[in-house]
Amino acid sequence: MENRYRPRRTILSVPGSSAKMIEKAKTLPADEVFLDLEDAVAPEAKEEARTQVAMALADSGWAGQLRGVRVNDWTTPWTYTDTIEVVSTAGASLDIIVLPKVTDVSHIHALDLLLTQLETTHGLPVGRIGIEAQIENAQGLTNIDAIATGPRVQALVLGPADMAASLNMRTLEVGEQPEGYDVGDAHHFVLMRILVAARTHGVLAIDGPFLKVRDVDAFRRVAGRSAALGYDGKWVLHPDQIAAGNEIFSPRQEDYDHAELILEAYEWHTSRAGGARGAVMLGDEMIDEASRKMALVIAAKGRAAGMTRKAAPFQPPN
Repeated sequence: MENRYRPRRTILSVPGSSAKMIEKAKTLPADEVFLDLEDAVAPEAKEEARTQVAMALADSGWAGQLRGVRVNDWTTPWTYTDTIEVVSTAGASLDIIVLPKVTDVSHIHALDLLLTQLETTHGLPVGRIGIEAQIENAQGLTNIDAIATGPRVQALVLGPADMAASLNMRTLEVGEQPEGYDVGDAHHFVLMRILVAARTHGVLAIDGPFLKVRDVDAFRRVAGRSAALGYDGKWVLHPDQIAAGNEIFSPRQEDYDHAELILEAYEWHTSRAGGARGAVMLGDEMIDEASRKMALVIAAKGRAAGMTRKAAPFQPPN
């Protein structure tokens, strides 16, 4: 349960076939790292990569990140062997399985059943390994509410490239606006549909990767869009994206300080000592129960990110 509520501002995807990249990833400050056995690994290299990933995840040399693996999807012949080998070798260290191309909640149930058998066989806590369900096509988006309620699901993840292809979107740039779409945001509905399902069912919403890995300014712009909507984090593909992502998906310092101030002020004013009032002035703004709920969101994100308050606390009036 503790893993469900850990921050996932940045989720680093690492090719499971690259020993060099895996070793580097162990030291990087991403909130989560998953080793990829799906799109980042060629079919002929999958068997060797699977063994390498399992051994790497079992290694003790990690820096405290959430550890995960992206297995191949259920339409391939590799899903069950990916899961069996990785969990059998590294189940005690494995936090997350990223399941790609989820189109129906039956995909979640199948993985849950397999994980439960493996955990029971190997003496692991049943249910501890979570699932992040990747939504990558129109069918998955249509069935997203059922998917979000599946066992072990901790996050819904947008797969932007496959989603664009599924929708026949006329673009080759993942995350950018298609040429000719000059009003609004062509990705807004997909982003919001995933976000609303995540919030409805109490799981995290994670934005997918931005492929121009060396253009950090563009990454900031695209990540800032989903962060503003309320997403919890974003996939990153390169170390240069991690610092930017951790910053973007954490509250600004002034917002975090102000959120804590609102919570303190509202708690005092609604108490008997403060007059038991439900709507009061804090400086030049009125705060009420709705203000408290908004402040809780910002304060919780800041606390999860390890932020410390820099402004003075609330002082009750004399």
